[in-house]
Amino acid sequence: MSSLLVVNAKLVNEGQIFESDVYIAEGRIEAIGPSIGRQADQLLDAQGCYLLPGMIDYQVHFREPGLTSKGDLWTETLAAVAGGVTSFMDMPNTLPATLSNELLAAKHQLAAGRALANYGFYLGASNENIELIKSVDGQLACGVNVFVGSSCASKLVDDPDVLREILSNSPVLVTAHCEDMPLIMENEESYRGIYGDNVPFELHGVIRSDEACYLAAARLIEVAHDCKARVHILHISSAKELELFAAGSLEEKLITAEVCSHYLHFSDEDYASKQGLLKCNPAIKTAEDRAVLIQGVLDGHLDIIGSAHAPHLLSEKQGQTYFKTPAGMPMVQDAFLSLLENYHAGIFSLEVIVEKTSHAVAQLFSIQERGFIREGYWADLVLVDLEQEQVATHSSALAKCAWTPYEGYHFRSRIVSTLVNGQLVWHQGQILERPPVGQALRFNR
Repeated sequence: MSSLLVVNAKLVNEGQIFESDVYIAEGRIEAIGPSIGRQADQLLDAQGCYLLPGMIDYQVHFREPGLTSKGDLWTETLAAVAGGVTSFMDMPNTLPATLSNELLAAKHQLAAGRALANYGFYLGASNENIELIKSVDGQLACGVNVFVGSSCASKLVDDPDVLREILSNSPVLVTAHCEDMPLIMENEESYRGIYGDNVPFELHGVIRSDEACYLAAARLIEVAHDCKARVHILHISSAKELELFAAGSLEEKLITAEVCSHYLHFSDEDYASKQGLLKCNPAIKTAEDRAVLIQGVLDGHLDIIGSAHAPHLLSEKQGQTYFKTPAGMPMVQDAFLSLLENYHAGIFSLEVIVEKTSHAVAQLFSIQERGFIREGYWADLVLVDLEQEQVATHSSALAKCAWTPYEGYHFRSRIVSTLVNGQLVWHQGQILERPPVGQALRFNR
């Protein structure tokens, strides 16, 4: 493996910004400091741009196996590295659903030699695989994912006793999608009675309401407190849900929570122009909810930020009625740039963005030797130009579905380069032609 020297960079790492060079050898950071006088096989002149740890996107749906018309491990990791994402963790709702060790191992085999970014895979929870969860291989599974009151019926776990058993016995972090389906179905029928099948997309956040999210999350948190178990609640989308979570440091929490980049950017006002393109679960809600979520990031109620990348074909998302339009958006290429818009707006510092997308993710999931710019750690890095604009378009979208909800948006930053395991994989708007270098994530368990 070759060596690489990054010069003239502004490092953003562990609450500091400072000018430094970085010397990389055998895929790892060997030296950090000013004017490193070492010879390297490759020189990358940062020219004053900002060098950050790559985003660890812990919540993606890359669709392989079984749904590869929408995305696969090559196309979606191509979009990922173009967006500054150097590691990902893939959710279990593929076909078949990832509910066994054999299916976990099969996903690892699919990713080996094909994924451009580092990879981890969740084991899905169901009412039938409790014994497997108790003994799951902590290196094979990045976590256990449970759907509480949600729409994935095959993986729905609503029995408090089953939830208690999962939370009490899982050797890895349990993550949960929380929406109360009985309330959502009641709302759907109510609005179907008014509009028939032509329910306006603007009502998506009313149908999949803040109350539906709150009820399911509160139910799970009650069980978690009862058995003193750790649980991580996925994609908080409303101010009401935020009432359930405490501010404070990640290390002190049993109950942690996240927000996704689109809940910090869009609001229900955008449904008028975006229509079905903006439909996702949980729903994007009001501008007031967005403002409270942003504050939740700043004050520590929300611990990490991901993308929830969930691609569907453009033909599925346009020209369909509300009920026939699938929920989910391709986000992995634009999520990091979207967060940097909050930096330009004077809301998030670069240090906060790095903390929520990299440092805290590595800590929460106990990822080995990633998520920080440290000597001895793997060199998963992204070089960002904060002075150069990048326009999001369907034609520049690299996910297989070939569209973006940010169509036409002028991001005020640009991803210049992405390094995965010390290898330059994305540079100046181009993927570099070399074998994929993504590795299986390892965990301190």
